[in-house]
Amino acid sequence: MALNVEKYDVGVENKLELIRSATESNADEAIEALKAGKVIAVPTDTLYGFACDACSSEAVNRIYDIKGRKHTSPLAICVGDVSDIEHFAVTDHLPHGLLDSLLPGPVTIVLGRGESSILEKSLNPGLDSIGVRVPDSDFIRIIARGSGSALALTSANLSGQPSSVSIKDFENLWEHCAYVYEGGVLPAGRAGSTVVDLTKPGKYRILRPGSAKEETVAILENYSLLEEVLSG
Repeated sequence: MALNVEKYDVGVENKLELIRSATESNADEAIEALKAGKVIAVPTDTLYGFACDACSSEAVNRIYDIKGRKHTSPLAICVGDVSDIEHFAVTDHLPHGLLDSLLPGPVTIVLGRGESSILEKSLNPGLDSIGVRVPDSDFIRIIARGSGSALALTSANLSGQPSSVSIKDFENLWEHCAYVYEGGVLPAGRAGSTVVDLTKPGKYRILRPGSAKEETVAILENYSLLEEVLSG
């Protein structure tokens, strides 16, 4: 399926040249790659992910091609700080302090995009909601801040295949990335982030249990949110 995917280098030695340490000293290089519409691989607080500029339709399409993912499967975005979320999604219906209690952390918050969102319409077309992450991981937050945009973020693996907790897990896909940032073996396991829908005032719905369901639910209920029960 991914016949037109950009490849950067081939061969063992050249593949190893794509690898950088996920440290602040390499952040500027990552930011420049993102601004140039490239895809990079980065560690988060849960899994390794593919990231690109969420406002570059070309880069977003490249991520779909790399993963062999259907365009009907939405991508989440990642921002550097909780205070950035309001630029991309509707937050004014949420209890004060809730987002700061949940994030940074291994949680994806699904919110309405709203008319004031600065996200490109080409990202997840037809959907009026967006999943937002602020990982508890310094490197990706630094590059998200430096990019001046939101990052489109998805797990670094072929669609339907196991998620990656080390860069070796997706070695077959390195050649499609401008850089692969090494952050060691991630300890959270392969469950990924907990995904919670907070689009409705006073309600929450867990869309994926992920790695932090119990902690997430405890925080939500501490803010007096009620679990949404779907009828039928």
